[in-house]
Parts: sequence; structure tokens; C-alpha cells
Amino acid sequence: MWTLILKLFSVPIVRLGLWLPCLDYVPVSILDYLGFLNELLLHLDSHLSSSLLKTMLLVLLCWFFGVTGLLFILYSWFIPAVVQFNGSLALLWHDVIVQHALDTLTRSTQPQRLMKAVQKHATRGDPQSVISAIDYYCRHREWAMNIGDEKGSILDSVVSELNPEKVLELGTYCGYSTVRIARLLPPGARLITLEFNADYAAVARQVIAWAGLEDRVQLVEGASEDWIPRMKEHFGIETFDLVFLDHWKDRYLPDTKLMEDCGLLRKGTVLLADNVICPGVPDYLQYVRNSLSYRSCYFKSHLEYTKAEDGLEKSVFLG
Repeated sequence: MWTLILKLFSVPIVRLGLWLPCLDYVPVSILDYLGFLNELLLHLDSHLSSSLLKTMLLVLLCWFFGVTGLLFILYSWFIPAVVQFNGSLALLWHDVIVQHALDTLTRSTQPQRLMKAVQKHATRGDPQSVISAIDYYCRHREWAMNIGDEKGSILDSVVSELNPEKVLELGTYCGYSTVRIARLLPPGARLITLEFNADYAAVARQVIAWAGLEDRVQLVEGASEDWIPRMKEHFGIETFDLVFLDHWKDRYLPDTKLMEDCGLLRKGTVLLADNVICPGVPDYLQYVRNSLSYRSCYFKSHLEYTKAEDGLEKSVFLG
């Protein structure tokens, strides 16, 4: 009898699992919990009276639904609302706590979940639909460290104004900014994007292919400090028109100086750096803002998909 009751109660529990953001199937932990309840009730059924068992079952179900409801409110509304105005807290919550929890519960990685959203909601061969699918997913389902839609519009403006033929992107992640840049390039232009993480690079290739931009993009795996000195020899690139920096923040300044030393910057080359406020790159900002070799300006915006201040630094190399 109690097994039947448990099965009846398991229906809303399973549906609750389906409502949780980013989960396309019931977490293993919920199934394990239901199995535990089933075994416990079968054991108690042979030892306790019917009235006592009913009371225990009622308390157990009330506790489960109460805790689940509280966690759902905290996870989906209260904590995101609190942290969205503070960049450090937003990064801690979204990029560390939530991401690791979802990785464990779904047994997948964030790049894999992003790719699944692209395949489900974006039209193959349509770059704008890929961008829109990722933006919607990151605003409504799971935050991700893309440049985002707000700062992305600034990136679009810089690319459109410059109309570059040779572009270098440092830090591909899942290919979001790569798609934003590549879709605006003129015919015959080249975009070389560097990604250190092989897993990220694998997903980025799929995203770029889904957008139909493989012919404009060359994705290279490896460390920026290893590849920058090899650009001329390996790719035949003399100088870049635009460099977009969105990789490890402690590499912004060393890689900028390395590009200078390797002669990859010409007079008029634009460096566009993301996340200069949050998490921040004070050494890079001090360098480009005080060097006679650059003319810099700051575009104030917000950390991707939040209300915390962040921005882009545009620096024109003067030679």
C-alpha cells in the first residue's frame, strides 16, 4: 500500500525536477531519494502500526517538499537577485557554485549544455540565431562567461566600424564572441581564435560549424604565449587589424607586449579587451592608458547577463 502512495507522490516530485533550470532530466539524487524512501517504507511497514506510519510519511513528505521549495526559491530567484549588482558575488555564485552543482547533477559540462541549447533552438547556418539561442539560455537558464548581448553590441560596433581583414581572438571559450565577430567580417577576411582548453575548443568548433562560419574562422588549440610568436611563420600573418582579448586576465598585458615584440601590431591596430573591470585587469589598463604607443577609451557596460559594472577597453596602437 505504501509503495503505491509513494509512487503517486513521486509524480509531482519528478515534475519538480524537470522544472529546475538547466535540467532536461530528473537528477540522479532525486531518484536515489525516492528509492531510499521506498526501501525505508517497506522496512517500516513490517514493524510499525499503520497510524504511526502514516504520520511518519506525512512528516517526511512535508519536510521534503518544504526543503525542495525553499531551495528552488533561493536558487532560481532570491540569490540571483541579490548578487546581480555585485560582480564578485555574481562570479562566485554563477561561475563557481551553480556551475559545479549543475555539472554534478547533469553529469555534463557547461559548454556541452550550451551546445545542446544551440542545437535545440538555433537554425543551422544562421549566426544570429546561434547568438540569440546562447543569450536566451544564459539569461534565463544558466549564466556563462560569454561577452554577452550588452557588451556584444559594443563588440559589433567596433568590428563594423573597423571592417577588419585579419582578426586575432585570444580566448574562444564556446565560440560565442567568435560567431559575433565572424558574421560581420568582409569576404576574404580571416579570424584566428586561440583556446587553451581542448574541451572548450571542441564545443566551439561545433558552435562555429552550426553557425556556418567554418570558412572564416581558424580555431587553434594551445597557449597564447606559444602561438603568438608563431603567427607569421605558421599562418603568414604580418599584422592584425583587430585583436580581441578575452582569455586569462593575467595574460592581457604579457600577450600585448609579446605582440608588440613580434611585430604583429601596426599603426591603427585596435586592441579590444573584455572584463577590464570585473574581474578586472588593472596592470593592463595602467599600461595602455599611460603608454604613448596607445590611445585608449573605455566603454562602460555590465558584466555579462548581470547589472554589475564591467566594460571594454578599446586601445588603438599608434606605432
